[in-house]
Amino acid sequence: MKNLRLKAARAGMDLSQSDLAEAVGVSRQTISAIEKGDYNPTINLCIRICHVLGRTLDDLFWTDEELND
Repeated sequence: MKNLRLKAARAGMDLSQSDLAEAVGVSRQTISAIEKGDYNPTINLCIRICHVLGRTLDDLFWTDEELND
C-alpha cells in the first residue's frame, strides 16, 4: 500500500526524497520504496522519519485498519 501520508508530509515541509533520506541516514531509493509501498521500514527508521517531519508514528505509518487487526 502506498504511503501517501509520508509523501504529503515530506512535500509539505518542502523536502525532496533526497533531503529526507539524508536527514535520516538512508538512500533516496529507500524513501521512494517506502512511499511506493515496496518496503516496510524498521521501527527505528520510522521513528527517525517522524522526528524529522514532526509527525507521530500514527500520523505516518499506521492506518485504522492496521490498528484493529
